[in-house]
Amino acid sequence: MLHKDQTDEEIIQSIRVWIERSVIGLNLCPFAKPVYSKGLIRYVVTRVSLEEALLLDLKRELEDLAGQTLNGYETVLLIHPNVLCDFLDYNDFLNPAEQLVSSLGLDGIIQIASFHPDYQFAGTMQTDMRNYTNRSPFPLLHLLLEDSIDKAVDSYPDIDKILNRNIKTMNKLGLDGWNNLS
Repeated sequence: MLHKDQTDEEIIQSIRVWIERSVIGLNLCPFAKPVYSKGLIRYVVTRVSLEEALLLDLKRELEDLAGQTLNGYETVLLIHPNVLCDFLDYNDFLNPAEQLVSSLGLDGIIQIASFHPDYQFAGTMQTDMRNYTNRSPFPLLHLLLEDSIDKAVDSYPDIDKILNRNIKTMNKLGLDGWNNLS
């Protein structure tokens, strides 16, 4: 599943379309629109093909994000189209990724959210529409400043209702509706 034929710009554009049509368009994350429209997302495409190399790229992005003081972004999408294309491998990688956050002393400062083309929540069938809330065009790690998350959560009245609303939205949309988004 190597994407050597696509430029970084094409990969980033497909991520932007996904954000616009599904994440924002379906209101799967009510916090995404302000960050997206203000240009506060840093898009990084890494062409590495080994997990060890991805960990090094992740370390660099975590350190850069932790050092941000209003330097133009508050979240990073680390897109890695040539490594961890198998969801089970990707899911296993999340443990070393979280260990890296801890080893850098960034617990409580940065959080990693996970998105993958074949994302599957534990205990669900692969075809369960709730999985599509975390399905992205390419494997990626979403690095978020926890301060930004806290501010967004504080400004949103019914945070606990987001998950159930998303499941209803995805079930109503169905697979055909999802496929028509792109």
